[in-house]
Amino acid sequence: MPHERVLLEVIATTVADAQAAERGGADRLELVTAIGEGGLTPSIGMIEAVVAAVAIPVNVIVRPHSRSFIYDSNDYAVMLRDVRAAKLAGAHAAVIGMLTPSHEVDREGLQRAIDAADGMSLTFHRAFDEARDLQEAFDVLLGFDAVTDVLTSGGKPSVLDAPAQIATLVQRAAHTHCTVLAGAGLTLDRVAQFVSSTRVRAVHFGSGVRIDGKGLAPVDENKVRRARNLLDA
Repeated sequence: MPHERVLLEVIATTVADAQAAERGGADRLELVTAIGEGGLTPSIGMIEAVVAAVAIPVNVIVRPHSRSFIYDSNDYAVMLRDVRAAKLAGAHAAVIGMLTPSHEVDREGLQRAIDAADGMSLTFHRAFDEARDLQEAFDVLLGFDAVTDVLTSGGKPSVLDAPAQIATLVQRAAHTHCTVLAGAGLTLDRVAQFVSSTRVRAVHFGSGVRIDGKGLAPVDENKVRRARNLLDA
């Protein structure tokens, strides 16, 4: 396996989470609020405070509600404002995703978000996992240079149940501008074997690096450090 370092992204919901993740060796943060709803757009104050508190990149989720990933014109009015505001507040990237009623990538909506991002990169989030056909959806996303990461659990509730799907996506992403970011359900005791079997180069931890493994608990710096050490080994 090449010795290219595996990127470690950790979900933060507070400034303290962000600082603990950075101390533990996280490469990047995904900043969200309402982690129990899968993550919603954090406040401007939160984005600014986290960006000021850490030196690592802060990717900010832009998701106005948790009803679905099919958005109407009012939702887009909010999301495009939030993309611009996150960029102004110092975000490294916006984490966003949108589907059509037939569960394909909403190309038009994605292009609007890219235009609003004005050069800031985008991560397409786990709306991807609800796409009708993951391979087709991934090919669509590869057509957008601004989409540098796709966060996915391989279409399963836990990414640990989708090693074959992740490995296939990783192969498809090879030599492209886009990175497969594997997340949802990753645990410290299984991450090393998962990375080595799928060849994935970026992983995303939420509850797996939190106190007692609970989503609403704070980030545990020592668990982040353990994840970092397992990935580096």
